[in-house]
Amino acid sequence: MYSDRMAKKTKSSDVNVTAFEILNSIVREPPILPIKKKAQPAKNPAAVALGRLGGLKGGKARAEKLSSKEKSAIAKKAARVRWSK
Repeated sequence: MYSDRMAKKTKSSDVNVTAFEILNSIVREPPILPIKKKAQPAKNPAAVALGRLGGLKGGKARAEKLSSKEKSAIAKKAARVRWSK
């Protein structure tokens, strides 16, 4: 039923790769060359844990430091931005 639809393709910045993919989609043959994906750099587990620790307590700690006037001003600014779109 849906066999006539084209599969989604990843965007490539290389013009030659794009032309090759277009040609293959017209001819309906699978690509000969595999598309290389950029490897994600490994994250330092200690840094991830430290960032998560700060992220978990950051908002709560900030809210405790702010006065009620400051909290109100932040909320008004956020509402203004939200409703201006």
